[in-house]
Amino acid sequence: MLTLDNLEILSYGAGTPSTTLVGMACENAMRGYPVWPEVPIYDAVIFCDLHAEPSWVYRQAAFAADLCRRASIPFYKLDVDLYGDYLNRFGKARVSSIPFWTLGKDGKKGRMPRQCTVDYKIKMIERFVRYDLLCYRPRERTLSVDKHAHRLHMGIMAEEARRAKESKAILFENKYPLVAMGWTRSDCYAYNKEVWGIETQASCCVFCPFHTGYFYQHIQEHEPACYACACQVDELIERYQAHPPLKSQLFISKTHKRLRDLSDADCGDMQTFLYKGSPVWTGF
Repeated sequence: MLTLDNLEILSYGAGTPSTTLVGMACENAMRGYPVWPEVPIYDAVIFCDLHAEPSWVYRQAAFAADLCRRASIPFYKLDVDLYGDYLNRFGKARVSSIPFWTLGKDGKKGRMPRQCTVDYKIKMIERFVRYDLLCYRPRERTLSVDKHAHRLHMGIMAEEARRAKESKAILFENKYPLVAMGWTRSDCYAYNKEVWGIETQASCCVFCPFHTGYFYQHIQEHEPACYACACQVDELIERYQAHPPLKSQLFISKTHKRLRDLSDADCGDMQTFLYKGSPVWTGF
């Protein structure tokens, strides 16, 4: 078995901040010196394809893959079909918990736990690193030299520092370069646009319950296939009971309405940031 010390891995979400990290790593590689000392030249950039992202995410992923190719940084796309798994298994078997909004018969509101990111990104990346990069055999015990020896970098920004947590994965130590640098979404957007010429937007699956109503109004008009995908999941959790059963109804929209019932007033919550004094939609 090949042992590689201190791998530097980027969990590439194909959104604005992780595209910035790809750009910085490639800039370091192309120039031959650390333009951005907080960002290493990655041993692997790994994109988990959930099969349920808006088109701009796949454009950004294609851009990053090409940039990595030019900089001789390995780029991998993992096929992790969260969308297909939900369509095939919800109501029939246990599925990964998505933080859907809940509404009980007594009117009590709440939210499901969030496990989908761990199950469909972190665990998939760890499995890939373990078997494809470190070449472990199935069920082989993890060597002490590999425990928390490899760094998993994530595109969490300064304004999201509360999300920067220690790793629970056996192979990884989590790293958050943008938090360390104090970079915001506006900083990342400006870097991507001004250095690499790409205008980036947020990445998240189309049925993520943290989306705004504006997002659904936007994709209904501009990304009808994505909107249909989100509505299909929304109708699925309306029609079938979770397994194991819950006493509450589940919703994608934080308004506790079905996507088909969202009004213009429900969709007036566009999230923006300022770039050169003008508002720019986050994509979320």
